[in-house]
This record gives sequence, C-alpha cells and structure tokens, in this order.
Amino acid sequence: MFDRLERVEDRYEELSELMAQPEVLSDHVRLQQVAREQREMEAVVNAYRQYRTIQQQIEDAKSLLNDGADDEMRELAQQELDELREQSVELEQALKLLLLPRDPNDSKDVIVEIRQGEGGDEAALFAADLFRMYTRYAETLRWKVDVVSKSENGPGGIKEIVFEIHGQDVYSRMKYEGGVHRVQRVPETETRGRIHTSTATVAVLPEVEETDIELRAEDYRVDVYRAGGHGGQGVNTTDSAVRIVYKGGTSEEIVVTCQDSRSQLKNKNHALMVLRAKLYAIEEEKRHRELGETRLAQVGTGERAEKIRTYNFAQDRITDHRIGQNFSNLPGTLDGNIDRIIEALTVFDNTQRLEMSGLN
Repeated sequence: MFDRLERVEDRYEELSELMAQPEVLSDHVRLQQVAREQREMEAVVNAYRQYRTIQQQIEDAKSLLNDGADDEMRELAQQELDELREQSVELEQALKLLLLPRDPNDSKDVIVEIRQGEGGDEAALFAADLFRMYTRYAETLRWKVDVVSKSENGPGGIKEIVFEIHGQDVYSRMKYEGGVHRVQRVPETETRGRIHTSTATVAVLPEVEETDIELRAEDYRVDVYRAGGHGGQGVNTTDSAVRIVYKGGTSEEIVVTCQDSRSQLKNKNHALMVLRAKLYAIEEEKRHRELGETRLAQVGTGERAEKIRTYNFAQDRITDHRIGQNFSNLPGTLDGNIDRIIEALTVFDNTQRLEMSGLN
C-alpha cells in the first residue's frame, strides 16, 4: 500500500511542476486536464502526508519515554503516544479507502425513475411517497430536482415519474437506491384495518455525455403529441410533448417520453438524455456481468427486480435486505432523512471492496 502511496505523491508533485510550465499554462485544455488529475489525487496525498507526520510524532513520543524523563513527563508522553497510535490506525484505514478505484460515475448527476408496482392505488401512493422522500433529501444537500415526465394515478398517486437530480457527487449517494421498495401499512381506504403490501420500483441512472453513447437517427423514432395533465394555460394547445422509441441494438424497445416543458425542442433534448442514460446503464450492466462483479452498488443500475428495502409502518421499521440492517423512525425517513441508511450501505460496500482489493 505504501509503495502505491509513494507513487501517487510522486505523480502529484510531477503534476505541480507541469502546471508551472509555460507550454501547459498556454494550453487551456491541457491545463484543465492536469489540474483535474491533480485534484483527484489531493485527498490521498494530504492524508498520506498527515499519516507520515503522525508517524514522526510517534517516534518522538517513544524517544521521550526512553530518555529517562520524570514520571509526569513519561505519563504525558504515554498519553500522547496512545492518542497518536489511534489516529494512525484511523488514517491508515482512510488511506485504504482513498486508494480504492473511484466509481467514474460518482460525480455525475442522475436520472431517477419511480414506477408503481404491485398494489394498485396504494402502490401509486407509495411511489409518490418515495418521490417526496428523494426531493426532501435533495433539499437537505442543496441539490436541484427537475421533473422530466410524470403520470399520475388517482388523487395523490404516481403511476410513473422521471426526474433529474443535479448537484455535487449525486450518483455516489443515490446509486444505492435502485431496486424494488416494498411498503407494509394500512391504507387510508382500508376500513377493516388490514395491512397491505405494495411495491414501487426505483431506477437510478447516471447522466452521460453525448459522446459517451452514440445514437444513430435510424435507431429511434421521434413522435410529438399534445401534452396532457397539469401545466397551466397553453400546455395542452401545442404538440410539445415528445415520445422517443428506440429499436436499435437491444432485445426490446425502449420508450422515453417528456412533456415537462412547453418547448418541443427542450422536451426532445431531455428525452434523448434519458435514452442515453438508459443505454449506458444497459452497457454497464452487461460489462459488470461479464467481469463477474457483484458489488452492492451495481444493484442500482442492474437488478431492478430485486427487493432491496421494506418499509413496515406497524413496527416503525425500515429493513435494508442487502445488508440485513434495520432502521427506525419511518416517518422521518420518508421525510428525507435517509443519510443514515446510505451511510450504512456505503460502509458495507467499501468493506466488500477492501476485501476484494487485498488492501484490508
């Protein structure tokens, strides 16, 4: 591990020298590339330098213990040594995590799809609950949410909704949310007090650049139609809604719709963005399967039929089945307090990755 850290620090210093060279300073694109590479190493290098400083402080404390100091000084030195050793262990663990390959999608914005599953109107209400949960969570992190398309089902229910989340490192946290979410509760319309089980499906897709996925015009069809639903005056008076049907390279059609904007061009661009994200997710899933990767994070982009979490209202319990862990305060969770669940999933995922990397 420490050989790798030395190489990272050497490269960091090399990049610093490069950024001072006139030919790099005059090349804006090259300068951005060098600065980005160095920025990605900064956390590792800073932690490694802090680790080395602590090792030197440990040696100094040991010397003080062995120099025949009086009892009071020895006691202080021993106390400092114990604290430094604890810091050293924590930093070493942090360095292991920092050396793990970063998911290239972690810094990207995401496109989220929520669909009602089994359970009729109650499933649609649960889908609406999940949408509210994610929007409230986004608010706490100052992320921006933009709805691409929405199909309602009854009062307060959502049949399907597609929305974008923009912010810092959105995918790194939202990627664990993909899969089937199950709720167990007594519906408001239930007169006998019976508990119903309903489901909703969540898909989390990283947004991709146009250059990441090639879309040929002959592989998809664009339909325009008059938007329906709420949207104010004029939303239903022009053919601004867009439906894209993709047929190329996949076993079944992919259909994407967008009617959030009054501009047909904006709706088309949004729909194409969603389509690229779907195609990218298909390619990523295929690649991970070929590599035999089964990491927890891949649930978000792959096994959408897998039940990942149960929300049990009667017992005020949320169970994440991937890590076998329970959480309380279900109302608070649906109000956006999902950080503790995501943190637990992140720790579990990192532990698995450390074991696979051999750094642990």
